[in-house]
Amino acid sequence: MYEHNVRRILESLSPSDVMLDIGGWARPFRRADYVIDAEPYETRGYGGACGPPQGGDREFFTEETWIQRDICEKTPFPFADKEIDFVTCSHTLEDVRDPLWVCSEMIRVAKRGYIEMPSRVAESSRGVEPNQVGWTHHRWLAEIEGDQVRFLMKYHMIHSNWRFSLPASYMKRLPEERHVQWLFWDDSFAFSETTIHGVENIAAELERFVQQERPYPRWLVRLDRRYRQARALEGRVYGRLRRALSGTAQEAASDDVSRGHDEAASATRTSET
Repeated sequence: MYEHNVRRILESLSPSDVMLDIGGWARPFRRADYVIDAEPYETRGYGGACGPPQGGDREFFTEETWIQRDICEKTPFPFADKEIDFVTCSHTLEDVRDPLWVCSEMIRVAKRGYIEMPSRVAESSRGVEPNQVGWTHHRWLAEIEGDQVRFLMKYHMIHSNWRFSLPASYMKRLPEERHVQWLFWDDSFAFSETTIHGVENIAAELERFVQQERPYPRWLVRLDRRYRQARALEGRVYGRLRRALSGTAQEAASDDVSRGHDEAASATRTSET
């Protein structure tokens, strides 16, 4: 979690506030009274792989208040409506198969909360992991605007061509706060999934996002566009030529068959004579 926002969360809580951390296994928020995650209490913290503990100097949750379950399984979380004073869900929604369900339950059980995810810029950047765009285990490209959270499937096409992703050098130049995005919400927030149909439309959306960041020189983008146009023209010309040659071959074969029939008929008439 972005450290500046850790302090902000702690300062906003009263001693009596009940707090829930959703998906916090890898780096549980210590001030949380409850944690809900698919992984067990005993292995919490992921061996420190995600950084030192956050959220205070001691754990408020216990083994008894650690709820181990699939957070996407369509059974309501074990809390009454608005029972939780504050909920955190940090670097979890981009991982799970049904973030919309998790968002709906978050809003149901909590009065207010905090969401954090990688920014779409970070998730669209090469260099985070070898030979990948973004993180290998992330399923979604997410964007937060105002109190709206939108999820777009992280299409495999993003790994296929440089123009669909941002270079590693671009990511390295970004300030820390642009690596992540967050939302402090009160009572509710809006969430949705964007679905794109068709390979060309998916490519257009991925390229649109990259180009709005302008990570590549314009001459390179123009050269690549002209190259692809030339390849497309070459393909169309080749296709037409192949069809034309195929048609010519079929006509020649038809003529051969006709001549064969004529010769056979002629031979038959000669024999009868």
